[in-house]
Amino acid sequence: MSLDTVAKTRLSGRQRRRATATLTIPLLAALLALPGMVRAEIAGGKPIRLLVGAPPGGTTDTLARALGQEMAKVLNQTVVVENRPGAGGNIAADMVAKAAPDGSTLLMSFTSHTINASLYKKLPFDPVADFTPITLVATVPSVLVAAPSLPASDIPQLIKLAKAQPGKLNFGIGSVGSSLHMAGDMFKMMTGTYIVNIPYKGTNPALTDLLAGQVDLMFASTINVLPHVKAGKLKVLGVTSPAPLPQFPGAAPIGATVKGFESNAWFGLFGPAGMPAEVTQALYQAARKSLDNPNVTKRLEADGAQPVGNSPETFGAFVRQDIKRWATVVKYSGATVE
Repeated sequence: MSLDTVAKTRLSGRQRRRATATLTIPLLAALLALPGMVRAEIAGGKPIRLLVGAPPGGTTDTLARALGQEMAKVLNQTVVVENRPGAGGNIAADMVAKAAPDGSTLLMSFTSHTINASLYKKLPFDPVADFTPITLVATVPSVLVAAPSLPASDIPQLIKLAKAQPGKLNFGIGSVGSSLHMAGDMFKMMTGTYIVNIPYKGTNPALTDLLAGQVDLMFASTINVLPHVKAGKLKVLGVTSPAPLPQFPGAAPIGATVKGFESNAWFGLFGPAGMPAEVTQALYQAARKSLDNPNVTKRLEADGAQPVGNSPETFGAFVRQDIKRWATVVKYSGATVE
C-alpha cells in the first residue's frame, strides 16, 4: 500500500467531506464557465435583446453591435441589437428597467444615463435602483477644438482670452444635455469664464458651422474632428482625458491647466434590477472575454474608444459617483428637460 493510500484511509468523515467540498468549488466554477452551462442560466437560452437608446450608426450603436456579436459566440446564444432612440436614451432605459430580470433584456447605455438623473425633472425610472450594472464597456475622450482663426492655441491662452472678452466667445453645442455640452459648462464653471452656448440639432450641424467660422469653439469626439485637424481646418486646444492622446500630438490635457478637469463619454452594459448574481456574473464574464478579443478591441479603437470591462461592483460605484458629479454641472448650467 502506498503512503498516499495510507494517508487517505486515515481521514475522518469530516475531513473527507471538507476535502470533497474543496475539490467541488473549482470544479463547479469550471462547469459554470462552459458555454452550455452559461446559456442555461440566461433565460433558458432564448435570444438576448440588447437595447440601444441611440440611432443606428452612432458610437453607442457600433459598440453595442461589436460587443453583442462577440458575446453571442461566447455564450453560444443569440444576441439581437435593437435601436430605441429618443429622450436622451430614456426610452430604451425605461424598457429595460421594466423588463424581466432574467438577463434576456439588456441595455447599452452612455453618459446621458447619469446626466439625465439631474437634467430631467422627472424620469420614469431610477437610474441606480432600477438597473443591475454589468460592466463599463468603454470610454471615449473628447477634445476642445477651435477655428484656426481663434487667437488662442492652448488652454491658458483661451482662458486669458475668455476672461478679457466675457460673452464674446461661444461654444457650438450638438445636443443639449450631452456629455459634450456638459464638458463645456464644466470648463466654464471651473475656470470662471463666460462663454455663450449656441445649441444645434445634432453634432454635424454644429461642426459644419465651426468649420465655416460661424462658432468659435466646440467639445467634440476624437473621431468626429480628427480628419479636420489633420487637414488643418481645426486646431486642438486641449484634450479631456487625464493623459495626452496619441492622435493629437502636442495637445495637452485640459486638466494640466484646470486642475481636476476630466470628461470622458462612457458606454456601459446594464440589466434590469434584481438579476440573479450568477446571471450577472455570466454576462460580465462574457462581456469581459469579448472585450479581450483583438477584433473587438480594434473595432472599438476605430471609434476612438478605450475598452474597460470592469466588475459589476466597480461599475455600479462609478455610476453613483458620476450622477453626483454631473448634478453639480447641470445645476450650474441651468439646463432642464421636461
